[in-house]
Amino acid sequence: MSSEEIHLTSKEILEKDFKTSMRGYNQEEVDEYLDLIIQDYDKFQQEIERLQHENDRLKRMSSRETTPRQKQNGTGNHQVNYDILKRVSNLEKAVFGKKYAD
Repeated sequence: MSSEEIHLTSKEILEKDFKTSMRGYNQEEVDEYLDLIIQDYDKFQQEIERLQHENDRLKRMSSRETTPRQKQNGTGNHQVNYDILKRVSNLEKAVFGKKYAD
């Protein structure tokens, strides 16, 4: 989540001043409610940051695990295939004789 999507900070919520009127809301009740909103807002922001860090950590782990596997399956895999083919060829010669191998 980028900061461009966030419209208010907890500080802006805390510092918001509402005009009063004769038939207005109870100021204490509004302040208590805004305090709860600020607390939740801060918790959500902390959770977002924690999840972003966890996501970054998992991406780094994933890239570290993928790299050695790719190397192992790269040129090493060709050597294994060659060895297997060579063994199969030798077994064919042993079982069927030299005539079959030629």
